Amino acid sequence: MTDPTPKTKAYKRNLIIRIESLTKIYDLGEVKVPALNGVDIDIEEGSYVAIMGPSGSGKSTMLNILGCLDRPTSGQYFLGEQDVSLMSDNELSAVRGQRIGFIFQSYNLIPQLDVVENIHVPLFYQGKQLATHRSRCEELAELVGLGDRLDHRPLQLSGGQQQRVAVARSLVNDPLMVLADEPTGNLDTKTGQEILELLDKLHADGKTIIVVTHGQDVANRAERVIHLKDGIVDRDVYNGKPIMAELVKKPDLPPLPVETGEPGISSTPIDEAKDHREAPSLPPLPGDSGTPQDEESPPLPDTPDKLRIKLKFGRDKKD
Repeated sequence: MTDPTPKTKAYKRNLIIRIESLTKIYDLGEVKVPALNGVDIDIEEGSYVAIMGPSGSGKSTMLNILGCLDRPTSGQYFLGEQDVSLMSDNELSAVRGQRIGFIFQSYNLIPQLDVVENIHVPLFYQGKQLATHRSRCEELAELVGLGDRLDHRPLQLSGGQQQRVAVARSLVNDPLMVLADEPTGNLDTKTGQEILELLDKLHADGKTIIVVTHGQDVANRAERVIHLKDGIVDRDVYNGKPIMAELVKKPDLPPLPVETGEPGISSTPIDEAKDHREAPSLPPLPGDSGTPQDEESPPLPDTPDKLRIKLKFGRDKKD
């Protein structure tokens, strides 16, 4: 299907994601279910992108792969210069923990932890102590309007407040991009608008936002809407109304505490022959031997493996 909408971009930015001929086939024994059928997508740094499609279109599978929660059957997924599809489990875990922020429809907070401790969780799994990063977690709680709820646990918070904690948690590792799966799906209209305004502000501050949604009102806030159907890109529409920084008050994101030995991110060409834009280069990821840990932190109720299963986006293998 050809989309008549002119595809004019408001401004040019560095390429952060490149997906080439991506396929995902679920092997159910006698039956093989194709979820993605040769998808090609480029996403620029600082973009606000919505992914839409009917049930079974492949949008949740796409978000799982973008979030390094699943691997493609074939094709390539470049995050910066790195081909994520070739990474080991340990390397994928490092990318999830260091470079991607997640926001889930059902919040996925840990009931036994308070607001600050829940925000700290991504850093916990990198071996970073809460004592060292408490001030940043508290500042992020303040940023999302929960400065007076720091010691509250999830059951003491409303749904909107829990999702605010999830937004703050997605920022604690200063990610390259934030992935959101139906972030307003469990919220009333007013509260949902407040969460979308938070995402607007993060985008205005330069964060790359990718959201999967069924809601046209959510998609209308994005610069670009990718429509999937039967595992392929059916339409790729640029809304033409990017939310520019001067139109939205920027949040003052607190800086991450300086960690000695952690390399920064530089911009280097991805592939001069294919694309003259530049992509940020990710620092080397740890191998199977793991990374140095801070001093012992208090145990959480679930192991990382269990949480990985709990936090996985997929609602339906083909959706």
